Amino acid sequence: MALESDLLIDRRRLKRGLAFWRAVAVIAVLGAIALVAREAVPGRALLGASVARLTVSGVITEDRERDEALAKLADDTSTRALIVAIDSPGGTVSGGEALHRALAVVAARKPVVAVMGGTAASAGYMVALPAERIFARESTVTGSIGVIMQTADFSGLLESLGIRAEAIRSGPLKDQPSPLRPLTEEGRAALNAVIQDLYAQFVAMVVAGRGMDEGRVRTLADGRVFTGRQAVGAGLVDAIGGETEARAWLAAAKGVPVSLPVREMMDDESERLIPRLLRDARKALVSERLSLDGLMAIWHPSLSVGSRGGVE
Repeated sequence: MALESDLLIDRRRLKRGLAFWRAVAVIAVLGAIALVAREAVPGRALLGASVARLTVSGVITEDRERDEALAKLADDTSTRALIVAIDSPGGTVSGGEALHRALAVVAARKPVVAVMGGTAASAGYMVALPAERIFARESTVTGSIGVIMQTADFSGLLESLGIRAEAIRSGPLKDQPSPLRPLTEEGRAALNAVIQDLYAQFVAMVVAGRGMDEGRVRTLADGRVFTGRQAVGAGLVDAIGGETEARAWLAAAKGVPVSLPVREMMDDESERLIPRLLRDARKALVSERLSLDGLMAIWHPSLSVGSRGGVE
């Protein structure tokens, strides 16, 4: 009986060993097939290869998770190119700068094209600058190269109500600007110096991104907006078109097949769902003009009293 038990145990061990090596052999064969397929079909959809799309919409602000995702994308060899789809009036200067830098890192390693939608103005134009090719619709509103800081002075109203504001400051510029007292000439000069420095940084981005003379850029960077057609004529945009034209250019100029699938960045990260819903709810309940912090690079047209819509 003991001998039969030992034979049975040895037989089971042998079967387990054979099963293991069979599994190893199957995996090795599948791996070899995958490598052969990758080499045999160089111009078609490579195994795992894709084109990424980053959608930039609404007001542009700092987004650490977005920038980290772009850093990973720069190192991802399966991603052949990046399409930046922009529909934004701009945002904070720091937010535009951060996204511009993150996209520049990607552009140094793989083709990046920008596709402008209805609006790509101010910081919305800034984030298109790292792209090697910029497309816009004929009716796209773009440009608005500049920086704005707005404040209000309610001191006259408070005085009429018998209210006097007091401020204990460590220095004369600590509360500049303030809605509780008029902006001083010293304060105006200090804030203007900040605005001009940020403006110079924006101009330098356009000079580098578009390969234009600084003098030419400054003539265009007076805050005005352009249609897509006007922007092409001014050299701020390369061509009229959308994603179809962008894919055709990537295929012709960069050898990125049109057949490759497009993968939307960020949308597959489920952990971002709740923060995104909370952010959208906040935007719906609170005016962005009141809630945004920091200096702005945003197209901010004034609306006449009594207007019913549209841009005036």
